[in-house]
Amino acid sequence: MDDDYDVICLGTGFKDCILGGLLSVDGKKVLTMDKNSFYGGESASLNLEQLYQRFRPEEEIPKELGRTRDYNVDLCSKLIMACGNLVKILLRTKVTRYLEFRSVNGSFVRKDGSNYKVPASASEAMSSSLMGFFEKRRFKNFMQYVQNYDQDDEKTWDKTGDAKKTTMREIYKYWGLDDNTISFAGHCLALQMDDAYLDQPAYDTIERIRLYAYSVTRYGNSPFIYPAWGLGGLPEGFSRLSAVHGGVFMLNKAPDEIMYDDDGRVCGVRCGEETAKCKQLIASPEYFIGTDKVKKSYQVARCICIMDHPIPGCDVDSCQLIIPGRQVQGRKSDMYISLVGWQHNVAAKGHYVAVVSARVESDDPKKELIPAIKVLGKLKKTFFWTSDVYEPTGDGSKDGIFITKSYDETSHFETATEEVIALYKAITGEDLDLTAKADPEDLQNE
Repeated sequence: MDDDYDVICLGTGFKDCILGGLLSVDGKKVLTMDKNSFYGGESASLNLEQLYQRFRPEEEIPKELGRTRDYNVDLCSKLIMACGNLVKILLRTKVTRYLEFRSVNGSFVRKDGSNYKVPASASEAMSSSLMGFFEKRRFKNFMQYVQNYDQDDEKTWDKTGDAKKTTMREIYKYWGLDDNTISFAGHCLALQMDDAYLDQPAYDTIERIRLYAYSVTRYGNSPFIYPAWGLGGLPEGFSRLSAVHGGVFMLNKAPDEIMYDDDGRVCGVRCGEETAKCKQLIASPEYFIGTDKVKKSYQVARCICIMDHPIPGCDVDSCQLIIPGRQVQGRKSDMYISLVGWQHNVAAKGHYVAVVSARVESDDPKKELIPAIKVLGKLKKTFFWTSDVYEPTGDGSKDGIFITKSYDETSHFETATEEVIALYKAITGEDLDLTAKADPEDLQNE
């Protein structure tokens, strides 16, 4: 450990390992340390025994759940956009050689007590039962506009004008979409987390919807893919990438002190009598809780549910289901459900794992999740917990410390990947090269 490094990473979470891997490929000398004995941190995948040890240590594991080694349960379950930036990163770094991907078979939204497949094209809109006849035609026209929009060709702007100047609210108004259609378009297609986007330039939302629609065309059922044997394979894959390029890893190694020079910039990490020097430091937020480097933003409630059937009303072996906040009385933010099963090597044969997540809005987070949990039908076992969401108070420009945010409540990796790309530029001063073709056919999948 007594050595000089360009970068030290504290934590082996998804974001930390991607950044460590990318910097190693760039020729940086990287040391990664984790206080835990396993990779992944809060993005780890646990077998059944580990799951019980963490949440129900006093209970015996029911034999009816099957073999413990057949389970790889994500603590923060998220799906991967098939043609998104994470896939481009995977292809650019060739981490795909360490992983196997499988398609996710559906993307749904809940409305008025029923689940509906999210229409992602003009043709799907016409056959969807999510909207009435006249609203279908309006949404079809809207989707044709989105698919044809070209920032460099004013002829495609219709009468809405420049999407970098026109707000999304104005775009929706022009096409005459009702509130329910606006809700699923913004939250289920564009994957916006709140309604602040409505009064922002429409270009970003249009591009998000185009990405969603393009990703759906790769498989035809949903825009998402998922790594077999759980998300824990992602940080492990990027760790292997870093190791191949000279990266050093130390588990069960908690730092005793973060060291600074006279100018207040990080210069190393001390563990006992050992010291590792560095120029920059990347860290998960839990390494700075109790300091002025991070602040608590809110809480996320999650519930892992083991069951022996798919989600009623969806009837596919894997999917994302979003419950817009407006569909739950008194709720502001959306609720997310991700479902994967034994076909993805995350549960014993005949079993499925659903993870419900939502931003905490009251003093009773367990009660808040009930509307989503009821959607799942009969459950065999549940594991509930809440986690604080922390974010950095600085950008790393002054002290050389780049802290990632805690994992949010979404059931997809879009927000996490955007953060990784932004941090990469902050650390290196350069944009991440994402010119790799994000074609899922280059991935191993079934």
